[in-house]
Amino acid sequence: MFRSYMRGKGRGSKKADKRSVKAEKHEEQALGNFTGQPLSVSLQQNIDRINFEVGGSQDIILRRLKLTDAGNTEALVVYIQCMVEEERLNNFVIRPLQRKRFSNESKIQPSEFLEVVKSSLLLTGIVMEINDWKMLFQKLFLGYSIIMIDGAANAIAANVIGGPKRGVEEPKTEMAIRGPREGFTESIRSNSALIRRKIRSPKLWLEQLTIGEISQTPVCMMYIKGLADENVLKDLRERLEAIQIDGILESGYIEELISDQIWSPFPTVMYNERPDVIASNLLEGRIAILVDGTPFVLIVPAVLNMFFQAAEDYYQSFDISTFLRMLRFVSFLIALLMPSIYVAIVHYHQEMIPTQLLLKLAAQREGVPFPAYLEAFIMELVFEILREAVVRMPTAAGNTISIVGGLVIGQSVVEAGIVSPAVVIVVSFTAIASFVSPAYSLGIAARLLRFFLLLAASTLGFYGIGLVVLLLLLHLSNLRSFGMPYIKPFAPLYLKDLRDTLVRAPLWMLRQRPQKLAEKNQVRQQIKTEPRKEPEQ
Repeated sequence: MFRSYMRGKGRGSKKADKRSVKAEKHEEQALGNFTGQPLSVSLQQNIDRINFEVGGSQDIILRRLKLTDAGNTEALVVYIQCMVEEERLNNFVIRPLQRKRFSNESKIQPSEFLEVVKSSLLLTGIVMEINDWKMLFQKLFLGYSIIMIDGAANAIAANVIGGPKRGVEEPKTEMAIRGPREGFTESIRSNSALIRRKIRSPKLWLEQLTIGEISQTPVCMMYIKGLADENVLKDLRERLEAIQIDGILESGYIEELISDQIWSPFPTVMYNERPDVIASNLLEGRIAILVDGTPFVLIVPAVLNMFFQAAEDYYQSFDISTFLRMLRFVSFLIALLMPSIYVAIVHYHQEMIPTQLLLKLAAQREGVPFPAYLEAFIMELVFEILREAVVRMPTAAGNTISIVGGLVIGQSVVEAGIVSPAVVIVVSFTAIASFVSPAYSLGIAARLLRFFLLLAASTLGFYGIGLVVLLLLLHLSNLRSFGMPYIKPFAPLYLKDLRDTLVRAPLWMLRQRPQKLAEKNQVRQQIKTEPRKEPEQ
């Protein structure tokens, strides 16, 4: 379960008060001891305070101006290089401030000119007033330009966010033969816009939080009002608000901090970088979590069945999609059990092997100094090292090394008599099967559990494998994702939801959303009541 100390529940009010005081002190230290402090009326004092807080950093530009419409009163425009769009800043902020619009300067006082700038002069879409130093630095480091006027107690933040960023490209982790080619980027606003292009509805709501006392990372929750469960929303909101950490650099931080069960190899939070996948989950009543700086969007609640589904399952015929889903499920079982089954048969259950095959295996193993389980363990470890090395190497060299390294190592260990050819075949086929799953996180779980199953098969044979599988089933039955049973709809059994699990029924049969998700609005496809017209002869 989610750790109770993060929510402040069940530990006593005194401990909760101590934690809140500690969190406030931590936040004040992280924000430079200016939480809630108002801005100064003197522009020079504000300039000195900014220079002091940022240590005179040269990428933070302080542009001083003379306002001709306010009796040549001094103003200041503060922004960060390469985090704003220079052309928009010049055309929509600086030029309107310097342009003379009023003939009678005596009617406009410097203190009143701030409201004129906010309501009339600035040409950007988002303009907001700033009252304290905390909000000023938050907006400054998000890419806003800050306008301060001598004699005014407040400042203005104008949205001219820009700078270098990666364009929308095809996702790298989940390729699709048929379907959209666009994927998320590292910009949280671009990602939310990609989702809104899929779901053009005012019911698609977005809530933004700032997590990380130092990094000040924007984190958004996106959901469809009326479909998402209010209890899950409340629970997620509490978990996000309870996070006290210096920085959030990727959505993996959020995934680990909000997960129900951290001591489990199975992922209880799903991530994806395809807008169409996120949109389809939102339409089923789930909640998306967007983190600035990463193209991976989180989805909660997540169940095991979701990790066997691909985006193109709904873009092609239902019979082909059903076959591919079953193939993924069988591949996952192969990646999980095949090496341990081989070890159990060779060591303890030779009577299950046909005689001719048994003689060939015995001939192959003649001269091999290690038992079968140690052979399998060595080859599994070698392939894991090779796979990790390929991932960390440059793409051009990685592809070559993955092919050459696999062939050379496999052939060399067989010729040297270290392992038998059958073990190389089993381990290679297992490695290929582990990549069939669309979800990379589920493939990692299978790779990790293989070693425990190998250990069980080497000691007790099929009895050991059965014991570990039984423990895994008990563990899966106990897992929850924001209150949702992890192996739903198999346990508890929901017959209607079985139409979109290992099989994918035709779309005209999927008239209802998954149960226990959007209970207030289960119907997603109306039944056509008008009779079908026969074609004219």
